Amino acid sequence: MSTQLHTSRRNFMKLAATAGGGLLLGFNWTNSGAATASVVNNTALAAGTEFNSYLSIAADGIVTIFSPNPEVGQGIKTAFPMIVAEELDVDWTKVKTVQAPLDKNKFERQVTGGSGAIPHSWKRLRQAGATARQMLMEAAAKRLNVPAGELSTEKGMVIHKASNKKLSYGELAADAAKLTAPTDVKLKDIKDFKLIGTSVKNVENKNLFTGKPLFGIDFHREGMLYAMIQRPSAFGMKIKSADVTAAKAMPGIVDVVTFNNNVAVVGKSTWQVMKARKALKVEYEKEGDLESTSDHDRLFTELMNNGEATERRKDGDVEAAFKNAAKVIKSEYQCPFLPHSPLEPMNFFAHVRPDGVELVGPTQTPDLARNETAKLLGIDPEKVTVEMTRMGGGFGRRLKADFAIEAVEVSRLVKAPVKLIWTREDDMTGGSYRPAVRYRFEAALDAQGNMIGYKLRGVGINAGNSTREHNFPSGAVDNLLIDSVEHKSPITTGAWRAPITNFLAFAEQSFLDEVAITAGKDPVQFRLDLLDKAKKAPVGEIKYDIDRMKAVIQLAAEKSGWGKKKDVAQGFSVYFSHLSYVAQVGEVAMQNGKPVLKKIYAAADCGVVVNLSGARQQVIGGVVDGLGHAMYGNLTFKEGAPEQTNYNSYRLIRINEIPEVEVHFVDNGIDPTGLGEPALPPTGAAVANAIFKATNKRLKNQPFIEQDAFKGVS
Repeated sequence: MSTQLHTSRRNFMKLAATAGGGLLLGFNWTNSGAATASVVNNTALAAGTEFNSYLSIAADGIVTIFSPNPEVGQGIKTAFPMIVAEELDVDWTKVKTVQAPLDKNKFERQVTGGSGAIPHSWKRLRQAGATARQMLMEAAAKRLNVPAGELSTEKGMVIHKASNKKLSYGELAADAAKLTAPTDVKLKDIKDFKLIGTSVKNVENKNLFTGKPLFGIDFHREGMLYAMIQRPSAFGMKIKSADVTAAKAMPGIVDVVTFNNNVAVVGKSTWQVMKARKALKVEYEKEGDLESTSDHDRLFTELMNNGEATERRKDGDVEAAFKNAAKVIKSEYQCPFLPHSPLEPMNFFAHVRPDGVELVGPTQTPDLARNETAKLLGIDPEKVTVEMTRMGGGFGRRLKADFAIEAVEVSRLVKAPVKLIWTREDDMTGGSYRPAVRYRFEAALDAQGNMIGYKLRGVGINAGNSTREHNFPSGAVDNLLIDSVEHKSPITTGAWRAPITNFLAFAEQSFLDEVAITAGKDPVQFRLDLLDKAKKAPVGEIKYDIDRMKAVIQLAAEKSGWGKKKDVAQGFSVYFSHLSYVAQVGEVAMQNGKPVLKKIYAAADCGVVVNLSGARQQVIGGVVDGLGHAMYGNLTFKEGAPEQTNYNSYRLIRINEIPEVEVHFVDNGIDPTGLGEPALPPTGAAVANAIFKATNKRLKNQPFIEQDAFKGVS
């Protein structure tokens, strides 16, 4: 497929200017508060007037927003214009979005990660829409010679009910462009929203369904070369020698270059490059430890007992609480490394020229790619441009820039534009995995079954701080100690969807279930009681909202009929991450002597839901991702080399293994919080706790399918 994805700032200005006589609003994304709008005429735009972002209203009534955030499937190119359209009161069918390139001078937080796009931009986008609406009403008031207070708006029209006169936004755009933008506008009351909170189809659905070239893997530039890289065969190895003679002589191969422990084959087509790479004769030698999974299991035990721990939080007198406890519960939970496995493997386009560098591709952090490129080449970052394509999955892997920098290295060496492509095997064995971690929990109970002491130690392999020391139940236990131990490994790790909490939530919520059952208490009520205690007598700092967590617990319990069903075993879990709260109930039924997962209820509190359809899919996607990886995901190592290299050996969840997922949202009217990641963490524990209820077998390690208690389960 040959096309050229090129949506530059200049092209956007050209697009906006062709409308003629339209209204363009620049609004500030860098201000912590709502934006201040300024009117810009087409001449100023053509001359490069400095603004951070733009809302345009063309003479034909089309509204366009210049959207800065990378689109990775989270639906930001739908949600952003919905917010603007709501305040603008425009016909949704006349709203379009243009992807912005990287521009540090005009945008803030051009990042996809941390579930933060909507929370960051919510007020800014509303301000932009409301400002435009007020200016259009003022223009209409002058034209109709009536007070602006007598006017109203609806679907892109300004209406004067007394005279039954209407003017379209397109008709008014030129007049509005002559006005001074107001600095203070009134935003809608949430109860008056007409578009936000409804189900809206993704604006890119048609292009996605018809196979239009949206993704980085689709990008093509006439005259570009293709490159693939042979990397070391194991973590802890380096190149000793490389015989590239045979590869260089193969059809279509332009060059073979070596850099940073890598050998890159460059040619005229992907297939030619792929075949030539197999002809390389590369010899490696050891430069560090070659770690195996068996080494990690041994290290976990050694470090858990004798490692140098970093104290993360300590409340009360933990030693005394455990010494005087009526009962002590202790458990350990462990998770493996996981690859990210996005459907679209890593790829990037780079053209290093004497006057600057052009980068195009799928990245969650375009500014990182630019800065790393500038650092590598010793040039001003302003000489590096970055255009973002849609991403075919990221899950944190594309937060790094290594694959973009590889493309830059190759382009510099061969002095040509280069499209770097990873194979699936490259993608799975190329590092930046979810860290492997083991957790040890201890709880002290008094004679009445109250938890009076709590300990958590996390031992991680390249995990950094493997705990979240301020999350629940911190603040609800009088005596608490949380610490962590780190092992530095040659195996590279990075953020994986819902970093750390993707497994920590499973471990914490499974352990709390253990404690509740040992104390003879209902697991849901046990958590509610802890939250009530934190509300009445908080211990130390509390960084979660107690009332929001209670509300989401109660909603999940209500919708699932918690404790009222006799034909299924139910398991509960709740977690706070990325400023949002998700509670889940898993339901398991015994069939032919085996537990079978039938359904998962999910209750989410992410504040105002912008796009109901998109939000439901985010929750369902998070649940399926959390379930699939808890059940099947496992990446093991032998002497530094990953043993799973493709989907024939690395297990993902299959469509027939996905249970029914029922989603509910808490309607509390607060500003939106994150949703791309929060539904994943609680899933593993909801399922594992239901399995325990059905079988009396506690799952403590992932993947579940490899544990004795779970072998053979459907």
